[in-house]
Amino acid sequence: MAFPNDTQIQSPSFPPNPDAVIEKLRELVSKNYVQEDTSAMHIRAMALIGQLKSLNRAANLATRIQKDATAAARHEMDQSHLELQNLLYEKRHLEREIEKCRQFASIYQDVPLYTLEQFKSLAPEEARTDDVLSDEHQLMLNRLSFELAERQRLDQKRKELIQQKEELLKESKVKLVTMDNVKSQIDMLMKTASDIQKKVDELVLPLTASEHKMDSYT
Repeated sequence: MAFPNDTQIQSPSFPPNPDAVIEKLRELVSKNYVQEDTSAMHIRAMALIGQLKSLNRAANLATRIQKDATAAARHEMDQSHLELQNLLYEKRHLEREIEKCRQFASIYQDVPLYTLEQFKSLAPEEARTDDVLSDEHQLMLNRLSFELAERQRLDQKRKELIQQKEELLKESKVKLVTMDNVKSQIDMLMKTASDIQKKVDELVLPLTASEHKMDSYT
């Protein structure tokens, strides 16, 4: 009677199935093999047991391979999940920043500007070309730049006027001091003249009295 065929070991990527080998071992102890040679039966049983051990090793190898593959897949999935979370966080951050920009009230909205007609008539020609006037964004930038230049020019003019005012005030103070000095000198001259006049009067009165006496005797 022929012995059953050996089963081939499956791919190491998948756990091997030992059922066929176990079934063959069961057949060896069945009534069908009672008349077979004991030595041959023993050799065949040892071969099947060796094959079963090989299947066990293959099963362990396949299990390790599957575990490694599972760990790699889990790691890749975790990495993908982490990248997704990072993208979602960045998306939420960008959405918040966009909302902030939308709600941001720039100071230029409160800055009083030259009217558009004034800008067209006063601004340099290169700042008010047809291309600029047709571009709302560029037009606003040019109007702001022109406003800044005008304010700087006016501020410089204001500083120059303030400097002129300070110089005039200094000159006025110098003239005032000079006038005070002249007034003081005039007051001193007038006082001196008054004192001299008094002394002259004191000298003239006795002479006049003497003349009146001499006239009375004559």
